[in-house]
Amino acid sequence: MLVAYVSRATLVPVFKPRATVFLRARWYSTPTELPLPNKSKVWKSVDEAVKDVKSGDVLLCGGFGLAGVPARIQQDTLLSALVKRKDVTKLTGVSNNAGAGDSGLGKLFNSKQIDKVVASYPGGNKAFEALYLKGEVSLELCPQGTLVERLRAHAAGIPAFFTPTGASTAVEEGSIPTRYNEGGFANGVKIPGIKKESREFGGRKYIMEPAIAGDVAFVRAWKVDEAGNCVFRYTQQNFSTVMAKNAKLTIVEADQIVPTGSLSPNAIHVPGIYVDRVVQSTAPKQIEHIKLAPSPSSSAEQSTLSAEKEFAQKMRHRTAKRAAKELKDGFYVNLGIGIPTLIPAFLEPGVRVWLQSENGILGMGPYPTAEQVDPDLINAGKETVTLLPGASVFDSSESFAMIRGGHVDLSILGAMQVSQAGDIANFMIPGKLVKGIGGAMDLVSNPDKTKVIVVMEHCAKDGSPKILKECSLPLTGARTVSQIITELAVFDVDRKNGHLELVELQEGVTLEEVKAKTGCDFKVRSDLSKL
Repeated sequence: MLVAYVSRATLVPVFKPRATVFLRARWYSTPTELPLPNKSKVWKSVDEAVKDVKSGDVLLCGGFGLAGVPARIQQDTLLSALVKRKDVTKLTGVSNNAGAGDSGLGKLFNSKQIDKVVASYPGGNKAFEALYLKGEVSLELCPQGTLVERLRAHAAGIPAFFTPTGASTAVEEGSIPTRYNEGGFANGVKIPGIKKESREFGGRKYIMEPAIAGDVAFVRAWKVDEAGNCVFRYTQQNFSTVMAKNAKLTIVEADQIVPTGSLSPNAIHVPGIYVDRVVQSTAPKQIEHIKLAPSPSSSAEQSTLSAEKEFAQKMRHRTAKRAAKELKDGFYVNLGIGIPTLIPAFLEPGVRVWLQSENGILGMGPYPTAEQVDPDLINAGKETVTLLPGASVFDSSESFAMIRGGHVDLSILGAMQVSQAGDIANFMIPGKLVKGIGGAMDLVSNPDKTKVIVVMEHCAKDGSPKILKECSLPLTGARTVSQIITELAVFDVDRKNGHLELVELQEGVTLEEVKAKTGCDFKVRSDLSKL
C-alpha cells in the first residue's frame, strides 16, 4: 500500500491496461466530529443590539405596507429602541414606504431622526408628504423594482446596472427635486434630482442606476435560528431578503427564534452569513387595510349610496367589465389599484388567470373571510388577500424580474393622464401630490412583451380631459400604453406613430360626446362598434 491517508486527500486508484495510476482526490466535506460554532447571534437586549447605529447612517428598513416591517408598537423592539437613541440623527432611511403614523419609518419622522428618505411609494404617509413639500426633509423617489435591484446589486458587489425602467421620464431627467427650499415648493429647489446616464442596447433605451449601500438593516422574519438563518412567511419577504444581504450590520427581528439545525436547509431564504444579530419580536402584527370578501348582505348595503356615488360606481364597473374581455384563459396578469381590482369579478365564463402582485405573489386569490385574514398575506394595495392552489410567493427582486423581463402577459393600471402616443402619467402632481412611483414604471417598462392597458375615468373631477395630445404631468412611461378603456369608449394606441384610434363606444355614448371630452385628435375605426 502506497498511502492510507493524506490530510483530507485520498489516493484513488485508476486502473488502465498494464498499469495502475494513483490520482490524488480531495473530498470536500466536514468530519462528523467537528462541532458547530459556539457563538449564537441572538441578543437578549434590543437596546444593546442597536447600540452601534450612529448619526448619518443609511438605515434599510424592510417591509411592504405593514407586512414584514420591524416591530412597531412595543417599547423593546428595533425601531422603538432606536427612537430612544436621541443622539442618533441625520439618518437616511431606505424603504419601499415611508411608514405611516407611528408605524415603520413613521416612528423616526416623529422623533426627527431622519433627514432623507429613499423610497418608492411614500404617499401613504401624509405627514412625510407634507414635510417634503415644505422643504423639511429630502426624498429620492425611486421606482420600486429599481429600488430593490439597487439594493440587491450592492449585496452582490455590483456598483451599477442599466434598466429600461424610468427611461425618458423624470427619473432619467432628474427633474424630481430631492429637496425644496425652506418654505416649500413656491420657494424653489434646494437640492435637485439626480440625472441618469442613458444608453441604447438592442435598439432600446436604458438608464444607469447606482447600487445603494446600507450601513444598517432592520428586517423582520418569521423563523430565525441561532446561526442567523432566516425563513419568511408569505409576503413577509418583499424587500427584506435583499436588505438583509446588503448592510454592514444586519439585525433581524424574529417572530420565532429556533435552535440551530431545526430549519430545513431547503426552506432558508437568507443564509446566516448575512445576519449579524437576532432579537425576539414582541410586537403584534398589524394590517394596513383589512379587506374582506363580500357578504351576502353587501348588495343590500349598496342601496345606501347616494345617487351620485351609485352612478360613479356603475361607471367604474362598466369600465372593469369591458377590460375583463382582454384577459384570456391562462394569462399572467398584474392589476393596479383602483378600477383594475374590480376586473376579476367580470371574467368571462371559463376564463381563469394567474394574478401577479408586485410585492411577491403569483396566484393571488380573492379577499378573505374574517376567519381567513392573515397579516402576512397582502396585495400591492396593502389589502388582505388569499392564495389560489398552485400559488407561489417570493421576494420583490424576483417579482420585478418577472415584470421587467416581460413574463407577465398583461398589465392593467390607472392613470391621471394618457397621451395619444401612449405616454402615461400616474404618480405625482408637482408641488401638490407625491403618491410615489411604486411599481408602475416597472410595469410599463417592457410594452413589447407585456401589453399595457389603462383603465380610468374619461375626465378628471374638474371635467378636464385625461386623454391628451401630450401629458402635462411627469411621465410614468413614454410610449408604453397599447389600449385605453374608459366608461365612454375604448381606444387602441399606435405607439410607434403616436396615434389614437377609437374602436368602441360604451352603451348610450355618442361619438360627439367622446370628441368633446377627449383632449386630442383621434381616428375612428370604420366598423366602430357599441358595447
